[in-house]
Amino acid sequence: MDTTTDASEDSLWPAERAVLQRAVTKRRIEFATVRVCARAALAELGVPPAPILPGPRGAPGWPAGIVGSMTHCAGYRGAAVASDQVAASIGIDAEPHGPLPAGVLEAIARPEELSRLAELAVSEPRVHWDRVLFSMKESVYKAWFPLTGSWLDFDGASITVEPAAGAFTAVLQVPGPVLNGRELTTFTGRFSTSDTLVLTAITVPAGGG
Repeated sequence: MDTTTDASEDSLWPAERAVLQRAVTKRRIEFATVRVCARAALAELGVPPAPILPGPRGAPGWPAGIVGSMTHCAGYRGAAVASDQVAASIGIDAEPHGPLPAGVLEAIARPEELSRLAELAVSEPRVHWDRVLFSMKESVYKAWFPLTGSWLDFDGASITVEPAAGAFTAVLQVPGPVLNGRELTTFTGRFSTSDTLVLTAITVPAGGG
C-alpha cells in the first residue's frame, strides 16, 4: 500500500504519538502517513488496526503472525505486509531518483559493484545507478534484520543487477541467517525507476527458497 499524499497527525494512535514527543513536524507526518499505509495493508489481510511502534534499530513492530516493511522519502510513503506463513521477511525502500551526494557511493559500494555500475551507466545512462544500488542495499538490510536481529554493513552483500528483468541479486558476504535449517546466502529482489522515484523490494519466502 502506498501514497503520495500525507495523512494528518490525528491518525496516530496514542502509543505512537508518545514515541514522537520530541520529533519535528516533518518526522511526525512521515511517521503517521506510512502507518496509515501499513494499517490499510494489514486490513487487506484481515488484521485489525493497532499501533505500530518502532522496535530495535527502529524496525516496525508488527502484529503477531505478520512480517512487513515500511519506507518513505520525499513525495512517497509505502508499506508492504504478509503473513509469516507466506514470507519470512520483507524489505522495501523508496528513494528520490537523483544522484547520491558526493562520497556516498564510495562508502557503500564494494569494488566489484563500482565496476558493475560503470557498465550500467554506459548501457542505461538515464538511470542514477548509484541511487538504485543504495536503495537495493537498504532493502537488503530491511529483509536481513528481522531474520537476524543484527546489523549488516553496506559491504555485507554484493549486488548484481539485471536491468531488463527489473531484478537484482544480493550475495551475502557474511554468514547468512538460517531458515528452516538452511543458511540463506542470497536475497533476490525487484526494482523500478521513474523520473522521480526509485523503488526496491525483497521478499524472503517462508520456506527460505
